[in-house]
This record gives sequence, structure tokens and C-alpha cells, in this order.
Amino acid sequence: MRFIVKNDQLIPSFHLEESVPITKVPSIPQPPVNHSFPYNHNLQHLLTGKQLLLDDIPHSLEEIQSHYENGYITYRKGIEYLGKKPVCIRCGNKERKRFASFPCARCGEICLYCRRCLMMGRVSECTPLIGWNGPVPDTNLSRQLLRWNGTLSEGQMVASQHVVEAILQNQEHLVWAVCGAGKTEVLFAGIEAALLARKRICIATPRTDVVVELTPRLKAVFPGVPIASLYGGSEDRHLYTPLTIATTHQLLRFYHAFDSIILDEVDAFPYTVEESLRYAVIQARKPESAMIYLTATPNKKWQLECRSGKRPYTTIPARFHRHPLPVPEFSWCGNWRKLLVKNKLPGNVLQWVKHRIDISKQALVFFPHIPLMDKALAILRQFVPNIEAVHAEDPDRKEKVQKMRAKEIPLLLTTTILERGVTFPNIDVAVVGAEDAIFTESALVQIAGRAGRSKDYPEGTVTFFHYGKTKEMLRAKRQIKAMNREGIKRGLIDI
Repeated sequence: MRFIVKNDQLIPSFHLEESVPITKVPSIPQPPVNHSFPYNHNLQHLLTGKQLLLDDIPHSLEEIQSHYENGYITYRKGIEYLGKKPVCIRCGNKERKRFASFPCARCGEICLYCRRCLMMGRVSECTPLIGWNGPVPDTNLSRQLLRWNGTLSEGQMVASQHVVEAILQNQEHLVWAVCGAGKTEVLFAGIEAALLARKRICIATPRTDVVVELTPRLKAVFPGVPIASLYGGSEDRHLYTPLTIATTHQLLRFYHAFDSIILDEVDAFPYTVEESLRYAVIQARKPESAMIYLTATPNKKWQLECRSGKRPYTTIPARFHRHPLPVPEFSWCGNWRKLLVKNKLPGNVLQWVKHRIDISKQALVFFPHIPLMDKALAILRQFVPNIEAVHAEDPDRKEKVQKMRAKEIPLLLTTTILERGVTFPNIDVAVVGAEDAIFTESALVQIAGRAGRSKDYPEGTVTFFHYGKTKEMLRAKRQIKAMNREGIKRGLIDI
């Protein structure tokens, strides 16, 4: 006989095709592991450190049930109740409005399900989350894992040592590194230390394009290490590997999986606004594990914790090429929105653009909103026909960015979608409407960080055009200048 879980009760079911094996509840204990049972190694690789739905598992119900009966598979309820309030165990959703009901073919009743993580497959009241309770897959790795001939700067070296220590001692640590400091290289020694200690490690980031960019870089420096790259539509979702690179969304499928998680761009959207992603990171960690945070722009709370000694951290206040960060210039441009309505741009903005065209200097120009950017594009194309504009929903976004990299276009207008994660070697940067609420301190620091990243072109101009200075603008400039002062003080910047 098999069972399903409904309203904290076990309901017997005799129809295999309509039922799910029993979930782990107090009245039905987890069967003991039968060590003589010939478990399926493919199932082991698929389920270790995971919490998957039945639909995610390409194995028969009979095979899943036999592994449960022999103690190799665990079940947890997909939805629990705190009093009368439902809680999604996979994503942590507690908002009643984010649940809905449907007539369930599996249990034959009206069943509650979670809407917040629906894109990962439906979790309902009678849905178990399926995991692995047997031995962990063995990954045989050579003793020489890291193959990288580069050298770290002094600032990178200090941060790298602290990352290694935190990973080996299962501690939390923040690496506060300026844009272009070379954060990825700082991770190499820590990743190697984790792998040699037979720790499973994950690099997580809120954005897919960062996963896509990091994967080939890490495969090149760790050529003998199996690496899974996980994002929406990825083909690696069933792989078990000692090193995983994933979007934070993908961590919703993991449970107590990783000995170390490196969370890159901890301040980036959507991680900062989606509670489920922060919950996913916590769920994916083993109870005793290391957590490394990477960011150029920690929030105000974290900055205060760092300065008061409440949060362990390391700063890298200078780029590897030992030049200071470009400090933004503030330029008042009047009521630029009103001018755009009249199909005009402020004179100093036009002058700024024309000067870059005259000296053949590529530039990024940021706008707060797409309709405003589109109006500016039409105006500027009268002077420079081959410029482009890009935003998050643009289907040609990747192609336009590549054209910019190939120097096929002189000027690229953009929303905050390009505030991070892209590098162009020799550009100037402008923000039109820097007073807009969307341009937070974090966003403005990241935008300024697009300039001067290359050792061949370490200088760049950053201009914030505004209709009134904001606290966020002032804080961004203050943070950049403070990092430059610290870099000079520590001998990391040549003056």
C-alpha cells in the first residue's frame, strides 16, 4: 500500500499512477538503511543534496518506492502548516495570497499549492519533496586541481587567504571589492582548498549571464574538475558535481547540499527583493558550512556591521592595475524630462555625446526608464545614426552588447541592466537623470565601475547628469573616494 499526505493525514492510495510514496511524517518513521540493497547510482547522483518533485525524477514509481523502503530516499512535505497558516517548504512562502487551490487528480480533493515557486514545478499539499539518504557519490579528483599562471595583486592575495580560511573553518566572510578588482581570481585558492578537503562547493549569483560567463573561466582553470552550470534551460540539472555554478533561483532545488557557498553580487536584483532566493541559499547550505559573500556595494546595514566589527570582511579597495577608480562628476542638466517631451536633450548632454564621437571614444549612457531612453535614442540618431539602445526585455540584447565589444557601435544607451556584469575596455560613462529613485548608491557605484577597468585604458570619465543632487549620488561618490583613499593608504594605488 502507498500513501499520500493531505492535511497532516496519511491517505491510502491503491492507484500507483495517481499516488506518490509516503512523505516523512512523525507517524511513519524513515525506514533504516538496508546496506545490502543494490541502490541505483543514477538515482544517487540525481537526488544527493536535492529536494525534487516526482516530475523531476526520470525513474519509475516502483523504483523510487523500493529505494524509500530500503532507507535510501527521504520524503518531506511540500507544504506544512504553522497553526492554520500554510508554509511552502521549498521556497519558504508564508503569504496566504501567494497560495491558491486546484482540484487535484492525485489526491482527489481541492488541494492548496504555492504560487511563488510555481515556475520550478507545482508544490501542493500532497506533494512530497524527494531527497537522498544514502552514501554521497564519490568524485575522484587529482591532487593538482588549479591550473592558473596568473598572479594576484597584494589586495587580492589578502582576500584570497581570508577566503581559504573561512572555507576550511566553515565561517562566513564578506569580500568587499571595488568593481574591476578581480574577484573571480580571488576565489581560485579557496575553491581548490575546498575540493582538496572533499567539500562540495557552489558559486551562486542572481543573474544567468554571470553563470554563463563564469563557467568557461572556471572550467579552464580547473580542467580536471566536473562542473555543473545551472540556470533556466540548462542541460546540467541532473548532474552531481563537486563544483556547481548556479543562479540563486536554481538553489530552490537543493537541500543541505553544499559545504561552501560563494554568493556573488549579493546586492544584485532579484536577490535583494525576493525573500525566496535568500531562503533558497540558506536551505542549500549544510548545517555546518562556509558562506562567502562577494560585492562591490554592500548595503548600508552591512557597511555599518563591517565598520563596527560585527561582520568579518576584507576590502580590496583598488583594481589590479593600481590606478584609482574614476570619481563621478556631477553636472546639472535642468528639467531633462520636460525637454524630452519636446524631443530635445539638455545641451550639456548633447555636448558630452558629441565630444565622445569626435574623439572616437565609446560610451555607455544610462537612463532610468525605457520610454525616456527610446525618446533620447531617436534624438541622438539624428547626429549618430549607428547608435543602439538596450534593456532587459530586448530580444537583441546580447547581440547589441557584442557589437559594442567589437567596437561596431560608438554609443550604447542602456537601462540599469548593464550596471554590472559587462566589461568594455575603453569607455566613458554617463547617467542621464541620476536623481531618479532607481539610481541607488549601489547602482551608481556599479555604473561608475564600468569605466577604467582595463590595464591598457585605466582611466575613464564618469558623469552624473541630474536635476538636483540626491543623497544616493553623494553617498556613491563618497564611497568611491573612500576606496581610493584606502587604496593609497595601503599602497595598492600608484600616485
